Amino acid sequence: MNGDGPRIQIIKPFEEGFEMMKKILFQPFDAKKWFVIGFAAWLANLGSGSNYNFNPRGNNWKDFPGVRDMRETVHQIPHSLLVSGIVVFIALVLVLILLFAWLRGRGRFMFVDCIVKNRGAIAQPWREFRREGNSYFLFSLLVGVIMTIVLVATALPFLLPIIRRGGVRPHLHDIYLICSIALWAAGLALLVVAWSLISHFMIPIMYRRRCLAGEGFRGALSLISNYPGEITLYCLFWIALTIGVGMASCLVIVFTCCIALLPYIGTVILLPIFVVLRSFGLCFIRQFGPDYDVWAGSVESPPIVPPIPPALPS
Repeated sequence: MNGDGPRIQIIKPFEEGFEMMKKILFQPFDAKKWFVIGFAAWLANLGSGSNYNFNPRGNNWKDFPGVRDMRETVHQIPHSLLVSGIVVFIALVLVLILLFAWLRGRGRFMFVDCIVKNRGAIAQPWREFRREGNSYFLFSLLVGVIMTIVLVATALPFLLPIIRRGGVRPHLHDIYLICSIALWAAGLALLVVAWSLISHFMIPIMYRRRCLAGEGFRGALSLISNYPGEITLYCLFWIALTIGVGMASCLVIVFTCCIALLPYIGTVILLPIFVVLRSFGLCFIRQFGPDYDVWAGSVESPPIVPPIPPALPS
């Protein structure tokens, strides 16, 4: 509760999201619809998944034969050609990052539209939400640039001493460097969580109001500032869900012999989880009023879970 405002619940929206998932994917089951919605979900999460990198351990990993051969080969490449290759590689990586971010922005509106209208569609929502998707992409790009500048600027206090030492890592007795790195890491985590939360609410606000990212950003900030307690509980519940989803995803990966790790295929296999989580967020935010209800004016609506009747007095 927040004064005389709407009564905000956590469990009921999740139950509604679960019922919505059953209605969309299983009532009735349609393989074509499943794969189409899976493609929209895949686009909505393109490039935002976890990466599994191999990090060799030990102090002498640079002396491995394969690494030595690679280093010798690199030293034999002309310097100008090597620099040009590195520049081209970095440019290609940046282009891919921008492409993934653009597709992800459009895909998030497509995925919401599939859930709201209970349909499997790609072309129509791709065209319909072109304006909102591009605005969200540009706004996210601006936020990313600002966050990068802030993080680089705040990293200078502990990066400069390390650079002056010739790249030597800080020792345990360097209290200043250790505290600076810890504070910087905490600030990074806080920024990432804050932007994730804001963007999580921006999408349904922009979808409902058909507005640009600036208005969606202000709407998300207003919502968070007006209902800090309810939003905090939502975040904590979301963290618990994320842990459970991570464990369930690991089991699915094992049982499918790592097939679930394949791009798009894994999203299709885990589609019920994606639909439940996104539906939960949409059902939660609709409690704050018609301006936040993505189903307002739609023929579809989330199943209403009846409240638990109070216990009769004995």
